[in-house]
Amino acid sequence: MAICLWRYRCRILLCICTPCILLGCLFVYIILALSLAMAHTYPSDVQMTIDHLPDGHFVAKGTTNNNTLGAYPAQPFWKLDLNKAAFWNLIQHVMDREHNPILQGSRNISGKNITQLNQNGCFPKYGGIWKIADYFTLPHQMQRFIISMHCRDYQLLIDPPAVCAKTEEPPMLLLAIKSQVPNFKNRQAIRMSWGYSGLLRGQVGKGGIVRRVFLLGKLDEENKQGIKKESEMYNDILMWDFMDTFFNLTLKDILFWKWFSKHCQNAHFVFKGDDDVFLRTPAVLDYLWDQEQLHLKKHGHTKKMDDFLVGDIITSAVPLRLATNKYFIPESFYKGLYPTYPGGGGVIYSGALVPRLLHMSRRVHLFPIDDVYMGMCLQRLGVSPINHPAFLTFDFNAEEAKDPCAHHTILLVHKRSPIQILRLWTEIIIPSTECKNTTLRTRNKE
Repeated sequence: MAICLWRYRCRILLCICTPCILLGCLFVYIILALSLAMAHTYPSDVQMTIDHLPDGHFVAKGTTNNNTLGAYPAQPFWKLDLNKAAFWNLIQHVMDREHNPILQGSRNISGKNITQLNQNGCFPKYGGIWKIADYFTLPHQMQRFIISMHCRDYQLLIDPPAVCAKTEEPPMLLLAIKSQVPNFKNRQAIRMSWGYSGLLRGQVGKGGIVRRVFLLGKLDEENKQGIKKESEMYNDILMWDFMDTFFNLTLKDILFWKWFSKHCQNAHFVFKGDDDVFLRTPAVLDYLWDQEQLHLKKHGHTKKMDDFLVGDIITSAVPLRLATNKYFIPESFYKGLYPTYPGGGGVIYSGALVPRLLHMSRRVHLFPIDDVYMGMCLQRLGVSPINHPAFLTFDFNAEEAKDPCAHHTILLVHKRSPIQILRLWTEIIIPSTECKNTTLRTRNKE
């Protein structure tokens, strides 16, 4: 009886202790494995490339590998220390994190109103200047931009009625031309030439309805009455309550996108350019008609043409660091290359792209150069702009300029005086015999 009781107790003890012993062994194994992994020292002749990986396999920069362990990044993939970042890069990094769906999950990030307004307009923000070591040595226009770059909601002082009023068909092209109050001669030359508002025939095609607006900010009170009379006469002035300076050109873009989305969203295409360019509008209408037909042939009516933008596309540009240059951007404000962007003399994009640009602009801090800002928005939208050699934002070369038919090969050229614009328009509308069959440029000429 005693023997049976002893065996029974042993079996119970064995059943209870066995799991505990196994769990203890597993714990010891894990501790040893972690200790060995942490104490491992990598040989000095670490292989810096991974030859056995198939083509197309992504390897992060700095990746190392050896026979014992798999590949691991030699440096952190994410930027952890942003204290040394330039001012714009730093605040944009914060903005990007706020709108990152992976980091924010399902939280509502529809956007905060970062503009602080009072009866006198937008409050300057001086907090950021202490993060820019050389702020007080920067040019005045750069200083002024930094303390006001959070302001983007300005009152519309002049709003032309019914620019895109409903007609039998929507406008094929809306011309949005950046101008300044004193540039009346430029605006008048455009009205009398390539900026004609109404039904315009293409060079070879049927053409379409063209509408026109000039985008202005305010300068001084002297010309206030003059611009008001001009607006009443032509109904083509859009004017906002901000100072019309070079670094405020970006405001014209985002405020125009907002206006367009409310008043002219049915326009097929938008030309955005300066008031000193020459645009061969009939040829532009033919080109846009062809692009629209290609899109319909490829996608039908199932997909909007919401990723179309064409112009003189600039890639791998670096900020200019010479303080006396018009485009000067200090290293303390922005570091790195500029994104791919369209030259600002003139660019054409689809009307369906405008709401996307407007939405994305709320997630990108203002930048002093409007062309670059457009590139920043396009990059975040994943839109690849189309480079077309017929957009000459830097004019012809010396040899090509001698060709009497040179202006018949382009869609846009920059820059031209009011007198030159009127003369060129006459040549385009009534071409000489030798220039009648000239075709568009298909490549850039050195």
